[in-house]
Amino acid sequence: MNHTLSTTSKSSVVTILRSLNWPKTIFLVGIPLAATISLHWIPLRKETFWVGLAYAYIRALTVTAGYHRLWAHRSYLASTPLKIIFAIIGAGAGQDTIKKWCRDHRAHHRYVDTDKDPYSMSKGFFHAHIGWVLFEQSDPVRGVLATGRVDISDLRSDPVVIWQRKYYLILLFLAGYLAPTLYCGLLYDDYLGGFVFAGCIATALQQQGTFCVNSVAHWYGSQPYSTDKTPKDHPLTGLLTLGEGYHNFHHEFPIDYRNGVRWHDFDPTKWVIWLCAQFGLATNLRRFPQNEIEKGRIQRRREKLDEESEKVDWGVPLEELPVMEWEEFQQQARTGCNLIVIRGAVHDVSAFVTEHPGGAAMITGAIGKDATEMFEGGVYGHSNAASNLLDTMRIAAIKKEANVE
Repeated sequence: MNHTLSTTSKSSVVTILRSLNWPKTIFLVGIPLAATISLHWIPLRKETFWVGLAYAYIRALTVTAGYHRLWAHRSYLASTPLKIIFAIIGAGAGQDTIKKWCRDHRAHHRYVDTDKDPYSMSKGFFHAHIGWVLFEQSDPVRGVLATGRVDISDLRSDPVVIWQRKYYLILLFLAGYLAPTLYCGLLYDDYLGGFVFAGCIATALQQQGTFCVNSVAHWYGSQPYSTDKTPKDHPLTGLLTLGEGYHNFHHEFPIDYRNGVRWHDFDPTKWVIWLCAQFGLATNLRRFPQNEIEKGRIQRRREKLDEESEKVDWGVPLEELPVMEWEEFQQQARTGCNLIVIRGAVHDVSAFVTEHPGGAAMITGAIGKDATEMFEGGVYGHSNAASNLLDTMRIAAIKKEANVE
């Protein structure tokens, strides 16, 4: 039996290893792991540490502002110089070409949470975060990823996208590794530290931050606009992803150049885009109509209220109450039942007679009568709470055509 289990385990490991996309696994896992281990021997200088973090932040911004909001969603227009900057530094982020990244992302939006979604949360947190890349396989017939079809004709005709795809590997090496290495080396003679931390480790850090959009933002947070799919909003995720963590909003209104739509939402990506617009580098910043955003927020609030209402006893709805003749109501009241009529409904107040704030005499005096006028202000204007409590005591509805005097 142990031999069988051992054989099965080995077979599973072999299957997993064969399923891995090894070039991407080495790039996303192997290189950062080796670089982290090497810090045991290579001293990390304070200057290199801060340069690495700053450059990781800049590269992440070119992905969120460029790859995502400019090319994937066309939420604004960018000048050619800005597009070239995004294309070069974005390549240094090591998250594939603009064309490939945007194709996957458009498929994600169109087929979210389905098998055609390349990083569907329905397949688990690990798959959505990084597993979809590590085990990414091409269709053996078409030679492309077997995900849902999307329109990328605009990307195919964009000269900057075409240029970046042609020289992607060169740009990745130059912007991702050589640039931080030379910067740290030339400024304070830390070539090796610049390569290991500002290059290898910082690249991995910003990649993991972006990956959180696909995993954490579909796993934890609130859904103030829609609950149909998994995207969620959370300030902490927004902090980790440079504003992309307001994901419930984004999936509802993807053409908006903002993700953190409120002024206090931490969304540095929208600030960068806005700043570029002030210098004429970006135009046509698209905003979804505020009226429609408010509609979505109000509709979701109504849904929440309905969900909460279902947990509360509101009494039997009037239309579901049995019908009682007026004579039958009076007959039951005369035989000892503590029944009163208010607003056309018969209420059994037996359990409330001694609890009545105005005293038992006040309520017993209304037994067998229509006490609507008295309840609604003839004697005392009852509160909303009193009306709600009364509704839970309904047992029947008086027949409408009955002659009530």
